[in-house]
Amino acid sequence: MSVKDLLLALCVVLAWGVNFVVIKLGLHGMPPFLLAGLRFTLVAFPAIFYVKRPNIPLRWLVVYGMTISFGQFAFLFLAIKLGMPAGLASLVVQAQAFFTLLLGALLLAEKLRWNHIAGIVVATLGMFMLATAGMEGQTTAGITLTTMMLTLAAALSWGLGNITNKIILRNSKVPVMSLVVWSALVPMLPFFACSWWFEGEAAIVSSLVHISLQTVLALIYLAFVATIVGYAIWGNLLSRYETWRVAPLSLLVPVVGILSAALILGETLSMQQMLGATVIILGLLINVFGGMVSQRFLVRT
Repeated sequence: MSVKDLLLALCVVLAWGVNFVVIKLGLHGMPPFLLAGLRFTLVAFPAIFYVKRPNIPLRWLVVYGMTISFGQFAFLFLAIKLGMPAGLASLVVQAQAFFTLLLGALLLAEKLRWNHIAGIVVATLGMFMLATAGMEGQTTAGITLTTMMLTLAAALSWGLGNITNKIILRNSKVPVMSLVVWSALVPMLPFFACSWWFEGEAAIVSSLVHISLQTVLALIYLAFVATIVGYAIWGNLLSRYETWRVAPLSLLVPVVGILSAALILGETLSMQQMLGATVIILGLLINVFGGMVSQRFLVRT
């Protein structure tokens, strides 16, 4: 990978890591379902007038939008609104990698290797450490069993979206931006319906009438920087380089998320939480690099 492309990849990692802090800031002035609905509205419009519709059956576009967009961000925004620390959310949601592996094995008959199983076991231990730390009150933030389960539900939805994406790409080659932009139409109505039903007309009107500059900037960042620009660059890199060169860089996203949350939001972690976070990162590393390390070891011996 060239230095220029490596810097572009790191810029995306930075944007996606800070994304969780921006979500937290945006939720200070707007309820979660309304914020998410407006985010995907900005992703879809005016981009759909310039981006060609993906050549896939409508049902797959709907499934993709309802899993990777509606499901993931409905649970994630709600978890953060209820107090899930932004930094830890950026880490826990990476459980999507393990959900994707398990769903791939169950639904697509893909094989699990030893490093995948070991990574899942290690990361699950880290998740348990985070959850028990929250239940024992060893935190100044709002991690509870509820917020942890909501964040894991977001990761599961992301994993389902990944499987849907795999099925779509098996049958046709779809440009990344085409899928991102047009699938953004799918969660708009469910988000606004949930906002009307759960958050209420008064909260919606008040949020829109008294919308702050911070909320506006958060929406612009979430829609254009983290989604449109981020996915455009990432998709371009994946199309020009082998997956193993690009994908592992996403492991830096939770590192950026935790550091940016500490610097911008003043989030702090207890000793058990820091240990749990370290164990989760170790599980992710085993999952991604364990197979390559073992192959090289076998070749040398």
